[in-house]
Amino acid sequence: MFEFEIQHRDGRARVAQFHTPRGTVTTPMFMPVGTQGTVKGISPQELLDIGSQMILGNTYHLMLRPGEAMVATHGGLPGFTAYPGPFLTDSGGFQVMSLGHMRKITEEGVTFKSHLDGSLVNLTPERSIQVQEALGADIIMAFDECPPYPAEREYILRSLERTERWLARCLNVKSREEQALFAIVQGGVHEDLRQRSLDLTLPYNTPGFALGGLAVGEPKEEMYPAVAFTAERLPDHKPRYLMGVGHPEDLVAGVALGVDMFDCVYPTRTGRFGYALTDQGRLNMNSSAPRTSMEPLDPDCDCYACTHYTRAYLAHLIRAEEMLGPRMLSLHNLRYLHRLMERARSAIQAGEFHAWASAWAAGYFKNGIPAWFQSALDQGRTGAHQNPQS
Repeated sequence: MFEFEIQHRDGRARVAQFHTPRGTVTTPMFMPVGTQGTVKGISPQELLDIGSQMILGNTYHLMLRPGEAMVATHGGLPGFTAYPGPFLTDSGGFQVMSLGHMRKITEEGVTFKSHLDGSLVNLTPERSIQVQEALGADIIMAFDECPPYPAEREYILRSLERTERWLARCLNVKSREEQALFAIVQGGVHEDLRQRSLDLTLPYNTPGFALGGLAVGEPKEEMYPAVAFTAERLPDHKPRYLMGVGHPEDLVAGVALGVDMFDCVYPTRTGRFGYALTDQGRLNMNSSAPRTSMEPLDPDCDCYACTHYTRAYLAHLIRAEEMLGPRMLSLHNLRYLHRLMERARSAIQAGEFHAWASAWAAGYFKNGIPAWFQSALDQGRTGAHQNPQS
């Protein structure tokens, strides 16, 4: 039901078919984030039109509003949202971290104050799985704690060991075979703690594994060695999901290191702020230059915004605070990331990924390719570490 078939390799980068109950997706792929049952401003048909393959739903937000029972009444997220493809739901762990002073973590789980009305809510591994089963996603995530950056080593160690115990409890109550539960590897930016988390997590042999606790404020010079170290030690024949990552450079570097799945609110959030993603970096539609430009946002892009509107028109919408402006920038930004992954897959299939990635980076990084990115490409050229569990 959840077969993962690698079809092409180029160094550590790979193209695979990932079969789920609601359809087969091709990796590497980017997943738009539908936090509250919608990708902000984008209709399900538009998501399909731009090549979205899997949508992420948020357990924390949906359990608070409208409640998982209402979603279940619609047959799960596909019926509730009218998006017919596969879904992935997070566990709520990351949102709990972001609440900071509003929550208390114990061995049992997390008690926090709802951001909606201040009421006390308990979220445990068992409750997280109960909610995710009601939401009906194809991929569900184990309940974990995502430590902030920076955090003390001893705290990270205690946290990752508790996350492993929570994983066991998640698997103990999971009841729906048509849902694949992914375990999450923690450990911050410390290789020895990452290894400790791997040692604890890999024996559970879940259908896929996520790299958690990254992109939470640490510099990329610290983040990418942790990505490289972890990804190469995950099972080769299962999908690898780098959580909460969506900047174009992060996707290309992650693919080089063998990551298959990504998600982030970045493309839609940055679109709402008036920025468009391009191969030459972010285009600021709030600046004066686009206001008289007759060019599309991106002449190579096939999205609705790029094939119908000039930069001048879209800049006018942003200045006039018309809702079509941020909607079209969000649509374009999502399509840009999907196209970026499509181009990466084509390059891997042709055995030219590293040449393509280097050429892309030369245009994208205006001040020269940073050392962390080049290091990720260099490491990705080598064959993957042979994990005994592969």
